[in-house]
Amino acid sequence: MEQKMSRRPYVQEVSRTTWFFKRPRYMRYMAREVTCIFIGIYTIILLVGLARLSEGQAQYEGFLAALRQPLSIVFHVFALAFSLYNSFTWFNVAPKALPIQVGEVFMPDSVVAGGHYVVWVLLSLFILFWAGVI
Repeated sequence: MEQKMSRRPYVQEVSRTTWFFKRPRYMRYMAREVTCIFIGIYTIILLVGLARLSEGQAQYEGFLAALRQPLSIVFHVFALAFSLYNSFTWFNVAPKALPIQVGEVFMPDSVVAGGHYVVWVLLSLFILFWAGVI
């Protein structure tokens, strides 16, 4: 028996701007993607700081004075929060992207994600120690 195709197939309407509001998983995905904007801006600020540092002490002091402004401090708090959110979400996805197999058995997700967190903390402590903060 021959199957007939409909002349008007079902086409689900998808909004181009609000499609991610339909499911919490999509919202978390879009939130993680938006965090990259703040991380990118922060990276540019760091590059400008390096450029001012290479131009001399007066220019670098002016750059540091600009960083002490309330708007700059608010931005840096948001950038820190967004970078932490981005890191946590990526570390929680790591077991899906990087499954580790030992013999015939895969490592539990908590071990893979936990390993990422441990390395993150150890590297952070090393950098803070190297910088003379701790």
